[in-house]
Amino acid sequence: MYIHFITFGCKVNTYETACMTAAFEAEGFTPTLEKKLADIFVINSCTVTSESDSKLRQTLRGLRRGHPEAVIVLTGCYPQAFPEEAAAEGCADIVTGTKNRGDIVRLVKEYLDNRERICSVSPYSSHDGFEKMSADHVEGHTRAFMKIQDGCNAFCTYCIIPYSRGRIRSKTLEDIVSEAKGLAENGYKEIVLVGINLAFYGAELGTDLADAAEAVSSVEGIERIRLGSLEPEKLTDNILDRLAALPKFCPSFHLSLQSGCGKTLRAMNRRYTPEEYEALVCRIREKFPDCGITADVMAGFPEETEENHRESLEFVKKIGFSDIHVFPYSRRKGTKADLMEGQVPADIKKRRAAELAAVGANSRREFMKSLVGKDFPVLFERERSDGIHHGYTPNYVHVKILTKSSEKSLRKMIFYVKIDKIGDDCCFGEIIRRDGGHITNIQ
Repeated sequence: MYIHFITFGCKVNTYETACMTAAFEAEGFTPTLEKKLADIFVINSCTVTSESDSKLRQTLRGLRRGHPEAVIVLTGCYPQAFPEEAAAEGCADIVTGTKNRGDIVRLVKEYLDNRERICSVSPYSSHDGFEKMSADHVEGHTRAFMKIQDGCNAFCTYCIIPYSRGRIRSKTLEDIVSEAKGLAENGYKEIVLVGINLAFYGAELGTDLADAAEAVSSVEGIERIRLGSLEPEKLTDNILDRLAALPKFCPSFHLSLQSGCGKTLRAMNRRYTPEEYEALVCRIREKFPDCGITADVMAGFPEETEENHRESLEFVKKIGFSDIHVFPYSRRKGTKADLMEGQVPADIKKRRAAELAAVGANSRREFMKSLVGKDFPVLFERERSDGIHHGYTPNYVHVKILTKSSEKSLRKMIFYVKIDKIGDDCCFGEIIRRDGGHITNIQ
């Protein structure tokens, strides 16, 4: 039977979809990218915002209208956080959450045998361990994601994730090494370590994020290690020093900010001040020259005044991020922030988000300008028929180069590129060498 996967949300969900794909393949199901061929649809959901729930429901109803005989499976964060609400979505034949993903193949087989609707969402407990799952390839990706951490204990006032993912838990170093070896054998050169609250990796095991990066670095064939989104309060000098000592480590840091205003951060139940965040950025830049530092920034949190917004705006200017992801605050049922007074009108949130985005775009241009004339190893990910090849530097800058022959693919290859100019959203450069030697055969 053919099975099609639809993934919403973060890199963790992308990884988990890859793991579910591998599990179904092992049991004789055939994954397909063609919806028209699919007998089974698996929707891996996100529930970060109310908007994500709305998109999910639209997708479910569209699938049921277009594929009335297909088996539809709803899994992921939405049913885990809101099991009764998800169960009421009659378009799904099987409803299951983020816990016990290893059961999903069994549930599908059970449904195929008796055609009776299944709603099976197991609640998390404080004693849950890290569920073993792995994927040795991610379809269509040059870099591989590896989930090493799950769950969150933070309970930020705007966030539903602790309810959809449970408490923090981590993958063992032994399992990390084993999975990294499998990815290396399949030709992956770069691994991105991801998690729900990645900076807290190993908290319950007596290990830390640097231990995980060192474990991956020990695997032959893996040439680059990158980190997913990080909470800033757990990045100690010891961890930073050990990461800096790894030649394979890619110096790009996505440090979740949310706001540059101390009052707003306290209302969000964030565990750092703007001053502490800035001090961390300074330490990172001292240890990692030319590093990329990106952030999420929220506009229009409840009771955010115009003065609070201006304070956040000026902080973003001051830091000079290599890029930022800006989004207006979205009310999320089940969180404390949803019940707060002083909800900001939509038009004001939209205007504040636009102002933050404009500052971020300028910072991005300035960062790219600072790279002109410098050499960086670039892992190439795709090419087009016009001979333009696309890749990323270790500090996660998008680079385009033009070769004379469009027939030679550079995909999954690393070349040193000299940056010579910038565009609207990328840098342009010229290949100068590979593995220390001059390149003559692709010009």
